[in-house]
Amino acid sequence: MPITYDGKTLSPYIEDVEYDRLLPAVRIFHEQIVHKARDAKYLGWLDVVEARDVLLEVRKVAEMLQKTVDVLVVIGIGGSYLGARAALEALSPELKHTSNVPAIEFIGHHMSAWELNGLMQRLKGRHFAINVISKSGTTTEPAIAFRLLKDLLIAEVGEEEAKRRIIATTDPKQGALRAMADKEGYTSFAIPPEVGGRFSVLTPVGLLPLATAGIDIEALIDGARVMKAHFFDEKEDLLERYRYALSRTVLYQKGYDVELFSCFEPRLAGVGDWLVQLFAESEGKNRRGILPVRTQYTTDLHSLGQYIQEGRRMLFETMLWIEEADAHITVPPAKVDLDGLGYLEGMSLHWIQEQAMHGVMLAHSDGGVPVSRLVLPKLDAYHMGALLMFFELSVAMSGQLLGIHPFNQPGVEAYKQNMFALLGKPGYEAKREELRRRLRSFVNEGSEREGSE
Repeated sequence: MPITYDGKTLSPYIEDVEYDRLLPAVRIFHEQIVHKARDAKYLGWLDVVEARDVLLEVRKVAEMLQKTVDVLVVIGIGGSYLGARAALEALSPELKHTSNVPAIEFIGHHMSAWELNGLMQRLKGRHFAINVISKSGTTTEPAIAFRLLKDLLIAEVGEEEAKRRIIATTDPKQGALRAMADKEGYTSFAIPPEVGGRFSVLTPVGLLPLATAGIDIEALIDGARVMKAHFFDEKEDLLERYRYALSRTVLYQKGYDVELFSCFEPRLAGVGDWLVQLFAESEGKNRRGILPVRTQYTTDLHSLGQYIQEGRRMLFETMLWIEEADAHITVPPAKVDLDGLGYLEGMSLHWIQEQAMHGVMLAHSDGGVPVSRLVLPKLDAYHMGALLMFFELSVAMSGQLLGIHPFNQPGVEAYKQNMFALLGKPGYEAKREELRRRLRSFVNEGSEREGSE
């Protein structure tokens, strides 16, 4: 198995019999996942690891971009950018031997005029291309960013060249972006209809930006394929395959409803953000679910550490640990030991960090926080692919064990409906007046002025 889940430290909190009680349900849900007997229209992410033809097409476009531009702007929100950004940040040291690849800029995941303007200023005079990612093409944040950046690209290189520098990753048949791509002749990739946004990192949504940046996407897919094969191998112990998902379920039943995804390597911060979306959108429904929170150690131990150690006991913790360090740095000797670090001289930073990890694990466990670890032998494309597939399969099982549909996200529409009404979108007139009446009771009138200035 490319990565290892270490749940031995949960023994003070979970008895073996508690795992055994869940195994009948696990067998049923496992069969449904493997054979797509239920929710087949949501399980296309299981098949993307076999799509070799897609890899070839992605690689072809990525190589073209590497030869013609020095910046690729990726426009998307949620799953349309979080997975690619996570893998890119985590694997950045792999690019140290790669020269002349475009920089990757992510935008369209907010509506900050300051950020958008800053990017547009940086792009002026640069050779850049746009990869706009959206199933519909009408999601507000990326749609605004695309309008602005498309206009900038046309101003820089003209309409015809701009069309050659825009790549649309969207629905294969329908939606505004698909219609625009077909009309304008943009290069395009299809997002499989059976793949939800938060499960799309191993489709062209994530693969094109990563390949353009020089990441080995073949190794990424190989790692995911091996992890999928491990979960589907009936010779392997079913409990061990799903121990992480089972542990989450048992802990939730005992009142632990906040999961800390704790990373000791700053490069994994983006992975933590991806995990937050994956689990929050999959499980936060019907007034139920585990709240995922990303923490960065040892940094956050100097802010959140006090609460984790002695605050309310609704937390459990999953640590992400990398066994092999990419860089080898040791503490140098000093003529005079004024800082008291003499006992660490000659020790590697990775070893010191490992002892910190062990210390945190023991302290938090002693403080009433159940702690487990997911261990990667090293951080490369192969193991990153395995990590992504591990969590996707785990949340598919975990959500069902919690009695939640893990593949939809109806709640994300609530803010959009209010926003559309307040912005004056046609068809929302009655709702707009209702919302404005409510807002008058606690929002000053200046905030209700029309948007044009």
